[in-house]
Amino acid sequence: MTECSICTEVFTDPRVLPCIHTFCLKCLLNYGKDRQPGDDMPCPLCRKEFTIPDDGLSGMQKNFFMEKLLHARKLLAGEEASRVLCDVCIEASASKPATMYCVQCQQNYCEQCSWSHARMKQSAGHVQVEIGKQLKKEDIALKLPATCNIHKGKEIEVFCQECKLAICMMCFIKSHKTHDCSDIEEVSVDLRRQTKTDTDKVTELLKKTGEVLPRFEKEKNDLIKHLAGIEDEINTTADKLIAAIQRDRVKLLSEVESIRLKRVKQLETVKQEVEQHMAALESFKRYSETLLSSGTACDVTRSANSLHDRAHELMMYDVIGHVDSSLPPVNVSFLSSSSAFDGDTGNFIGSVTETGLCDSLISTAA
Repeated sequence: MTECSICTEVFTDPRVLPCIHTFCLKCLLNYGKDRQPGDDMPCPLCRKEFTIPDDGLSGMQKNFFMEKLLHARKLLAGEEASRVLCDVCIEASASKPATMYCVQCQQNYCEQCSWSHARMKQSAGHVQVEIGKQLKKEDIALKLPATCNIHKGKEIEVFCQECKLAICMMCFIKSHKTHDCSDIEEVSVDLRRQTKTDTDKVTELLKKTGEVLPRFEKEKNDLIKHLAGIEDEINTTADKLIAAIQRDRVKLLSEVESIRLKRVKQLETVKQEVEQHMAALESFKRYSETLLSSGTACDVTRSANSLHDRAHELMMYDVIGHVDSSLPPVNVSFLSSSSAFDGDTGNFIGSVTETGLCDSLISTAA
């Protein structure tokens, strides 16, 4: 409780925010160094916003109870207890170790000075605690007097109902005399009861809130399990589609290969026919030229008629017409699917079409 959550050190000048979280003033000043009075600033711990006072963060309310706990913490520092000297003996040029601490006077006393202090009329009723004794800080804090932040050394004795402030008698005389004020002990009875009721309600709410926490773990596990199942479904469905697409791809490529083989075969066949006709023409040409250049009259008369019939036969062969009729124009095209899946045809990728002579359409849709 006595450590600042920002610097993680023991509080120095603790200031409390409206959300009840407490921080060192220096830590708040550093945290809100870019903020101006009147600006809203979130609590460094719970993020609940509060308005910076007109006099800046230095005007944030002191946590007086925390200061008492810090004071009690110092008294209970057993390791340092042996180094605490008597405040009275030091003034008398002595150096006796202190063993007791007067809550009202806020001074350290050795055994002898403590004994004398307890027997003096003006301090006989003061509360003294043993330095370094392992008591609870809260028990010590209850014994420490609450002093006024304005009038040093004056104990808080009055509560101003109008200003909702705990004040000393000097504050009452100077600033709150016309206000509705009551004895602070009497007011604390009702406020303790109110705080106890609030604490009970918060405790019950804390219990209910804690009961909600297992729900988050269960819902997280259920969500992870459910989404893992969905991921499996996605992967299974995707694998099926990928396999179907792969099958369609193989089928379409096979159709394209079939078209290629068929057309290449046609081309090779027609080419061979044309080459054969050329060979016949070349043979006729050589024979006729040889006959004309070397043949006798008898040779020419014997062969001319048959050569004429052969020439007529060769000339009757329409090469261009034969090629055009044997190799009608062909247009092969691919039409991709307009969607990822065509429910009517089961077509995932698209279709291959071959358009032949007279616009005859041979469909090879997948």
